This record gives sequence, structure tokens and C-alpha cells, in this order.
Amino acid sequence: MPKKIALITGISGQDGAYLAKFLIKKNYQVIGLERRSARSTNWRLEKLNIADKVIIEDVDIKEINNLIRLFSKYKISEIYNLAAQSFVQSSFYNPIETAQVNAIGVLNILEIIRNQNRKIKLYQASTSEMFGKHDKSYQNEKTLFHPRSPYASAKAFAHYTVQNYRESFGLHAVSGILFNHESPLRGEEFITRKITLGLAKIFLNKKKTLKVGNIYARRDWGFAEDYVEAMWMMLQAKKPDDYVIATGKSYSVKQFINECVRSLNLKTKWVGKGLNEKLINIKSKKILISIDKRFFRPSEVDNLKGDYSKAKRILKWKPKTSFSKLVKMMIDSDLKFVKKLYQ
Repeated sequence: MPKKIALITGISGQDGAYLAKFLIKKNYQVIGLERRSARSTNWRLEKLNIADKVIIEDVDIKEINNLIRLFSKYKISEIYNLAAQSFVQSSFYNPIETAQVNAIGVLNILEIIRNQNRKIKLYQASTSEMFGKHDKSYQNEKTLFHPRSPYASAKAFAHYTVQNYRESFGLHAVSGILFNHESPLRGEEFITRKITLGLAKIFLNKKKTLKVGNIYARRDWGFAEDYVEAMWMMLQAKKPDDYVIATGKSYSVKQFINECVRSLNLKTKWVGKGLNEKLINIKSKKILISIDKRFFRPSEVDNLKGDYSKAKRILKWKPKTSFSKLVKMMIDSDLKFVKKLYQ
């Protein structure tokens, strides 16, 4: 029996790399898409020892004709659309590019499936950022969206378009509303990795102070490798549907920092208020963390916490990695990374 062929857009990102590893273990042939202008390299695939096990195609999902040629080249069974302008802060300064990739790119894929082969299954990476401003203690599949960034608005367009094509044309097209998920493979521009890498450098005397933005924003943080399994489960389900994937627990950025400090066995205390709040090393009296208003978003999402009970009930999925274990994993990885960097 020939291998199933899975297409992963954005394969060089955190989720793409973990998903590729997962699918290879499931005996898929994995085709990965990367656009020419992407700043990323395939270091994540190399770190997971799978770089030679995937086929990389140089295609931008904004270019529909190149996508059509790709679909003609391979007999694709499943598509995992993870390609995105995924940094929320950047979307405020590049809203048109964000919309073209995160919204129109998805429409391109759906149109090709509709016209070429409606048996192809599609997973779309939606995001908890779509919930934005809300008054709920938890967010689930029925919670209304109130996007607070161009990134979230474009993702909401894609989410509803997937839903529309599923209902209109009978496609097995689903969206995973994934809450924040992190790992040692997270990009350095994201707050969690910025913190673990920054504190690792401070701990090893390679950096003096780390500047961050809003430390009171709360997020539901899980482990990316747990979440990619849920993506696959959605495409194996008999009935296509959308699912929230989360841990059901939320922590502030400040709590994330405190957990990092615990992992490093540092004795610290917070002093000051507002923009003058700082994290001080009790022993050395040095400032480890300070607040910089340049890193605040124009409009903030204050608190996100997911209700994944539907995924638990139907897909039999649940998160495996605790918050403290995730933080320790990232800190330990960055300590090794920094030591190697300055050898």
C-alpha cells in the first residue's frame, strides 16, 4: 500500500517541524512548503533529525498558479496549513501582507481542493487570538470572536471560510483553534522564548537586563508537540469539525518569568509598579527584567483560557505536558544553546 502524502505549509516553523516528525512516524510521505522570502531556515528539521526525510518545495501560498502545479505534481491526501505571518506584534505594521498570507492564502488552497479533488482533507491552523476581547472565563468553540489585531482578523476570515467551504461543498476541512503552544523550537521573537533565552543569557553572564512589555497578559500555554497530534486526530475523525486545543489553565507573563527563575534557582523579587516594575536579583541587586512600553501591543488581549472538553470527548485528546515541565524544558534547552553559542 502506497504511503499517504501529507503537505505541510510552513514546515520550517515550530509546529511544522513537530508535525513532520509525527507524520513520518506514522509512515507518511511529507512534502513541506516554504516561500522564498521566508527568513527561517530548516534548523528545526535538522534538530529533530528529519531534514533528509522530507521533500521541500519552494512555493508561496499567495501564488495560486504555483500551488496548482504542486497539486498536479503530488497525489496529496492531507494538507496541514500552518503557513502564516504568525507574530501578532508585526501584524500591526504589516497588515496587508498578514491578510494576504493568513486569509487569502487559505482561500487559494480551498479553491484548488474544490476544483481539483474534494477528497483531500485540510487542516487549518486557527488561533485563540481570534477570541480577543471577551467576558468569558473560558473560551470554547461557541465563544464569539472579537479580534484585536490584523493577525487575528485575518485568521478569523480563514476560519469562517474553511467552515463555509465545508458546509457548501462537503469538504473535510477543519480548523484547530489552538491556544498558545510553546517549545524549545519556538522563535526568538515570541515572548516565551524571548524570556527563556534572555534569562539563560543573564544567568550565564552574557546579558545584563531583559526588557519586556505587558507582564499581566494571561495565556493558556501548552507544549507544541502535544498539539500537533491533535491536528492529525482532527483529520482522522469521521465527521469534519472545528476544535479548541488548550490546557484549560492560564498564567500571566509574570508567572511565566517566575517559573523560569525557579528553574534557574535564582533568588529574586519584584519591585516598583507600572512601567517602573522590575525583577531584582536579591543577591547581586542587579535588575534582571524591566518593563519597556515599546513592547506593548496597540490593543491587548488580556486573558485567554481554553475549554478543550469537546476535543477530549470526541477526539480523546488531552495535553500531556504541564506548565512547569514546559518552562523547564525551554530553560534547559536555552542554557545549552547559549553555552554552545559562546564557546
